[in-house]
Amino acid sequence: MNAYIKDIPVNDMLRKDAMNRFMRDLLTYILLSIFGISMLVPFLWMVSTSLKDTGAIFTFPPQWIPAETTWYASSDGGRCAVRPLGDQGMDRVKVKIIEGSRKDEIVVVLKSAVTKEWKVKVMWRNYARAWKAIPFGRGYINSLLITLCVTIGQVLTSSLAAYAFARLRFPMRDYLFMGYLSTMMIPGVVTLIPVFVIFKVMPDMLNTLFHTSFWTTDLYLGNFYVGKPVGIDSYFALIMPGLFSAYGTFMLRQFFMSIPEDLEDAAKIDGCSLFGIYLRIILPLSKPALATLVTFTFMGQWKNFMWPLIVANSEEMMPLPVLLASFKGLYSTDWSLLMAGGIIVLVPMIVVFIASQKYFVEGIQLGALKG
Repeated sequence: MNAYIKDIPVNDMLRKDAMNRFMRDLLTYILLSIFGISMLVPFLWMVSTSLKDTGAIFTFPPQWIPAETTWYASSDGGRCAVRPLGDQGMDRVKVKIIEGSRKDEIVVVLKSAVTKEWKVKVMWRNYARAWKAIPFGRGYINSLLITLCVTIGQVLTSSLAAYAFARLRFPMRDYLFMGYLSTMMIPGVVTLIPVFVIFKVMPDMLNTLFHTSFWTTDLYLGNFYVGKPVGIDSYFALIMPGLFSAYGTFMLRQFFMSIPEDLEDAAKIDGCSLFGIYLRIILPLSKPALATLVTFTFMGQWKNFMWPLIVANSEEMMPLPVLLASFKGLYSTDWSLLMAGGIIVLVPMIVVFIASQKYFVEGIQLGALKG
């Protein structure tokens, strides 16, 4: 009796717990798989659309694999490609001949004589057509220059500000930090017009201040148009507003505060300056947080559309998202070229995420544990 109470119920309980864990894990994996597939399906459809002919995009039922369907009609005179035009009774159909000496002739044939053939047709040339349709080369240069400058500048300013708010002691520090964070509650569209007005009047103000017309002249690097020095239609206006981020400062400050202060005390004993501590201790220990900020900033700036649309007047100064919008016209849209262009634009974001994935995931995990 004691053995039964000691062994059997315990074994049953262990088996029941193991089964519960298995079912819980199975349900978790199923839900995560469904969620992952739902995120992946739009991207796969985008790739499929980019490889289709324009007429095959809206076929029903939808075709995931780019293919071409051809109808053939057989008769005593041979076999030729046709296009069905509609039924002509129970067993006959009207077709239009689309090849051969009888091209464009409309005839009525038996339904049994009409067959359908399906074959894969991948339109790789859509990517070449998309590249030539808009100045993708110049757009890539603009996007890379703007995104790299904003990413480097934002990481630099955010890390310096976060170091000051996390480690330095000065009057009103916490109140100043709260005021800085309060800017996150202001939507970007609210400041859009004031910032635009500032950049609009800036060249004329500088010309008046320095008694020159340099600030409103068009600049060229050889035959390469590089816009104006400042103001509208300039790299200065495209880059400067994105160099500062309250979110980046907040995220890095929280991470910096988790670094033991004993390391800084030891560095101070060895005669290291405040900037030396920031450069040699804080930054090397903050690679996960920095990689997370780099990834977020790069992706956000690479796909930024509204601000470049407003301040870039000439096609030579437009980044890729603005140029990509030109595929969508007022009355029609070339979806094949639009999707092909979207894939071309998407490649750098995928490369950056893969390159920083290790530190990015580590940063997210550390943030979750510390939260």
